[in-house]
Amino acid sequence: MSDRYISIEGISRSYPAPGGGSTTVFEDLWLSMARGEFVAVIGHSGCGKTTVLNILAGLDAPSSGVVIVDVKAIEGPSLDRAVIFQSHALMPWKSALGNVAYAVASKWPRRSRGEIEGKARQAIELVGLGPAADRKPAQLSGGMKQRVGIARALSIDPKILLMDEPFSALDALTRGTLQDEVRKICIETGQTVFMITHDVDEAIYLADKIVLMTNGPGARIAEIVVNPLPQGRTRNDVHRHPAYYPLRNHIIDFLVSRSKAFDSEIAGKSWDPRHPPHVNPAQPERSPLHPVRMPQASESEASSRDFPEAQRRTAL
Repeated sequence: MSDRYISIEGISRSYPAPGGGSTTVFEDLWLSMARGEFVAVIGHSGCGKTTVLNILAGLDAPSSGVVIVDVKAIEGPSLDRAVIFQSHALMPWKSALGNVAYAVASKWPRRSRGEIEGKARQAIELVGLGPAADRKPAQLSGGMKQRVGIARALSIDPKILLMDEPFSALDALTRGTLQDEVRKICIETGQTVFMITHDVDEAIYLADKIVLMTNGPGARIAEIVVNPLPQGRTRNDVHRHPAYYPLRNHIIDFLVSRSKAFDSEIAGKSWDPRHPPHVNPAQPERSPLHPVRMPQASESEASSRDFPEAQRRTAL
């Protein structure tokens, strides 16, 4: 397995600033992903997470640097890269099946109508929407609409699945159900995924690696956290794993304090943005920059006292 199926090489993005000059949202980002990896990016609003995703999608271009996917530089949108947005973005006049079939026909315009519908129906069944295939978006719940968006993205067999906080607008129960389904599908299909999220627990549950970005402007990749939890993890058992709280505490600590003081943290130290450190919080001696704060309370105490839901999901 190549570790450079996706290669982000020194990209920066700047915008004109009021009164002249420019503002650099992020600079000199380097990141590689292997085929089949699930990578989540976490950082405060304004660090350019969504801009990076848009560059991967070909919807935006970097001010400098290049992004390479499967040895080809990205030069614009492509059906090799599918995007799942925060909103479902469905065509209201088409059925769930019709929305997915439209994507299939765009990818393979020479296929027969029967082949296109068969491929679309397969994707609809994959996300558990077979009985609702003929319903229009107005007849679907929010979670069902998002399932259609996921089916549409998967139906074109993308090289990369790009997810921009796809579950953020859903209620907790629906969000958890869709996370379970996406994780199952990605494991079974070997899908390569790049996801933006503000939800720490979502990143821990879904991702193989979690990229931590410092605050913008001038954001950078501080480190890449290797998820030490087993691939076969389940939602009900993940918090019982001995690596869970060291991992969660490390990410929370970064978001609360280190993300805004990272330049001071690396001052006087050897720092190469081309090779951001890979950190395993379950093995703190491997962290070259920052010791992991180990939990002092029991798991149940930490869950209820230290990291309430509101702290995890607000103002990031």
